[in-house]
Amino acid sequence: MILAVLFANSDGNILVERFHGVPAEERLHWRSFLVKLGSENLKGSKNEELHVASHKSVSIVYTTVGDVCLYIVGKDEYDELAFKDVCAKPPTERLFLDKYGRICLCLDEIVWKGLLENTEKDRVRRLIRLKPPVEP
Repeated sequence: MILAVLFANSDGNILVERFHGVPAEERLHWRSFLVKLGSENLKGSKNEELHVASHKSVSIVYTTVGDVCLYIVGKDEYDELAFKDVCAKPPTERLFLDKYGRICLCLDEIVWKGLLENTEKDRVRRLIRLKPPVEP
């Protein structure tokens, strides 16, 4: 199960977050922990270099893509997602904010109630078009 997906800028400000099955009273802890983890380990890291950590019996995969930091907290078989295809190039914070709506839609289509729902890029692209279906 994917417990959390967070995107943050290089200053540690959360841009987007999704929690699944994490009690509200624990979310602040996870936000602070992940941002601190990234600030300690992502400085000087190569773009898209994956880092893996373990905390409270869950796996954490985190990386920097462009100037946006991505954190994924999961347990069991789910431990990683990608989002650079939505932006079409390595995202800057500005580009990320410009594409904010699409990124949120993609996250919602990929992860449903903490479970990996859609993994095919073409299917996710079709689902987030925001156009009514065309009848044949």
